[in-house]
Amino acid sequence: MPQKTSVDQTEPHAALVRELYERCQGNRVRVAEELAKRQVEIPYSTLTAGLRRLGVGVRVKEPAGQYLFDPGVEMQHDTSPHQLELGGKRRQVQTAQLVLGYSRMRFAQSYPTWNRFWCKVFLTDALVFFAGAASRCIVDNSSVVIARGTGKNAVIAPEMEAFAQRFGFTFVAHELGDADRSGKVERRFHHYEHNFLAGRTFADWDELHHEARAWCERQNGQVRKYLRASPMELWTAERPALRPLPSYVPEVYTLDNRSVDVEGFIHFAGNRYSAPAALLGRRLEVRAYPGRVVLFDGRHQVAEHRRVEDSQDARISNPEHRAKRRKPGTPPRIVPEEQVLCGAGDSLAQLCQLIKSRHGARGLRRLHRLYLDYPAESLAKVAATALAFGLHDLDRVERLVLRTVRSSYFRLPTCDPDDHNRPAPESDHERQSRPTPAQPQAAQAPRDPARRGQEGDEGEGEL
Repeated sequence: MPQKTSVDQTEPHAALVRELYERCQGNRVRVAEELAKRQVEIPYSTLTAGLRRLGVGVRVKEPAGQYLFDPGVEMQHDTSPHQLELGGKRRQVQTAQLVLGYSRMRFAQSYPTWNRFWCKVFLTDALVFFAGAASRCIVDNSSVVIARGTGKNAVIAPEMEAFAQRFGFTFVAHELGDADRSGKVERRFHHYEHNFLAGRTFADWDELHHEARAWCERQNGQVRKYLRASPMELWTAERPALRPLPSYVPEVYTLDNRSVDVEGFIHFAGNRYSAPAALLGRRLEVRAYPGRVVLFDGRHQVAEHRRVEDSQDARISNPEHRAKRRKPGTPPRIVPEEQVLCGAGDSLAQLCQLIKSRHGARGLRRLHRLYLDYPAESLAKVAATALAFGLHDLDRVERLVLRTVRSSYFRLPTCDPDDHNRPAPESDHERQSRPTPAQPQAAQAPRDPARRGQEGDEGEGEL
């Protein structure tokens, strides 16, 4: 039977078709329109078939290859969004996976968001799970690990580079669009979504992390046909080639500073955590770990809370941080300073009650300082005077005490030895009894310096 052949209508116009294809930026419909303007009638289906035969706009297919690695050479890391049911709600999470290039050991976890903090948390857990790290880690060109650039020109963020140095590996970014370079981790997200997440619900993040870890352990123990072994068996051979973990693996945390507001809370990551009532207005250091929030006042830890998911506007309070309030009808608490003052004498005990009613515990503490700083006899004498006049101003009480003790316990000079013409200082009693300038001042006999202390005592005693 003779073979039917068809005439290629585009071949006579091959040069024109190539030119129009370049001018129309690869739009075949526009090429057909331009040919019609030039009285070249070629059906559209015939035109597209002719373009394929001419090799215009055709991408030459290349056979796919394989990436084979020796033990401990490479590991691949990537993230992908997934939908799951958590706490009775359907929500989106970010799933991260790390796969060893030789043994295909995998580790997967899901997080509420994805940033450098959670990236370091995941990689720390994954490397501890693998008991070591490969020499390089292939990542995509996201800004979580990359500061700027792409592919071979990518610059790793200093924070992530320091993290990699701690575990002895380096980050390497693959070229844009070259997803096959990280194919060992890319193809496992489909398996995670349609095997692990299918039909599962989780009460909280702890349950999700626990079940995902157990699922990874089961998957790593299953034999793979293309490997002719299980990833766990190959990992046993690969483990000696991995970079060993540091002797101490620190827990990942962020460091920040927050002030305690008037309600006794600090605001952090969209939530509020309580602090002791004695630290109102103080600026505290906040260390946020993956599962807890710790507050420090200087070098002293003052509070610790279980961390809840960020941006929930939650109030996490510790009952011990709230000041104990006195129930209505119960007598106020007696502070230690009040007990000391009440046992120092009747006049001082009565003044203590007066100060307490007017100034509270703060006034009692200041009166107690006066009791410790000045003689008890002088303070008791001034207390009797203050009670007689209803005086509760502690500044005036302290001035009265100073005027009482200045002549009893100190020798004051009567004249200046450098200036004999300067009059002797006057006492308060003399200043009060001095006549006005309009009145004639009577001549007074010179005073006896030896009697000055006695007169001062008598004058001060009248206060």
